[in-house]
Amino acid sequence: MGNTYQEAIENSNIVSKTDINGIITFVNDEFCKISGYSRNELVGQNHNIVRHPDALSSNFKTLWDTILSKKPYKSTVKNLSKNGNTVYLNTTITPILDDNGKIKEFIAIRYDVTKEIELQKTLEEKQKILFLQSRMASLGQMLGNIAHQWRQPLTELNLTIFNMKKAHKNNDDEKIDELYKDSKNIILNMSNTIEDFTNFFNPQKEEKLFLLKDAVEEALIILKKVLEKEEIKLNLSIDSHIEVLGVSNELSQVIINLVQNAKDAFIINNLTNRSIEIVLKDEIIENKEYATIYIKDNALGVNKESIDKIFEPYFTTKHKSQGTGLGLFMSKMIIEKSLDGEISHKNIDNGSMFTISIPKSMESK
Repeated sequence: MGNTYQEAIENSNIVSKTDINGIITFVNDEFCKISGYSRNELVGQNHNIVRHPDALSSNFKTLWDTILSKKPYKSTVKNLSKNGNTVYLNTTITPILDDNGKIKEFIAIRYDVTKEIELQKTLEEKQKILFLQSRMASLGQMLGNIAHQWRQPLTELNLTIFNMKKAHKNNDDEKIDELYKDSKNIILNMSNTIEDFTNFFNPQKEEKLFLLKDAVEEALIILKKVLEKEEIKLNLSIDSHIEVLGVSNELSQVIINLVQNAKDAFIINNLTNRSIEIVLKDEIIENKEYATIYIKDNALGVNKESIDKIFEPYFTTKHKSQGTGLGLFMSKMIIEKSLDGEISHKNIDNGSMFTISIPKSMESK
């Protein structure tokens, strides 16, 4: 019975044994096959013969601390085969004790997860590319917002310079001084607009506690002229004390995406009564404390055929010249990956409501 059980393990897994010092005393055929070494090349060698050079030394310290304390060690280990191929192995190393309770050897049982790990890496790389594409699309939208922010002051500056020229002809030094000061203020405001946008796109990656209201206000500074131009009424209900851990301007990006989507829906549906409501509040959900953001609009909502697809990459209900279909995908990635939260959508009376829930416990990060 014992031999049959041992044969079953050896035939279906990658198995090795080492002595107390990590010298290989046994390998099965599967170990030889995946490592590319013969049994003679392996037995008598230190087990680090298959260690990958990228492997962290701290991982091996944890491994040895665990197994020398007579506990099994489990991990996904990156190994290097004889021909230079990288393999990933789900590994369990178990200390075998003698009759006196002392360790006499270690047995390691593994199975190959290389394909799964490589697939996961490919998917992560695709997500990074999608995220970058979405960032570039957002940058294009931001440039459009800068144009809205600058159009009026440029007109004012042009008129002021024209009036300054008239005052010069009339030798009206007092008027010239007044117009000069007006020009400086207009230019200062334009400079501040650029400062706001520069700060927003600053690649701030350090996670820290920040106030939700600050992220919302930063987004609304960027959107101010767009909301005015499109005559969108904004209603705010904000608890000013709510803090979460993360990157503030990434959450601002999500809010900008959601508000701009609502703005586009107003235009597409040719609506005149336009309102967006943003609510920030603390909530207890299943005994956990969350910071919750509700963004509601009255832009008629999402049709039934599209409602389950809105967070998918490249899905858009807009004309191809107006949308990339990446804004909501990126928003979902930011909320889930950067803030450890969730974002959801549902249709409400005559519109949409997006709900963002961010856990307030710092342990969840």
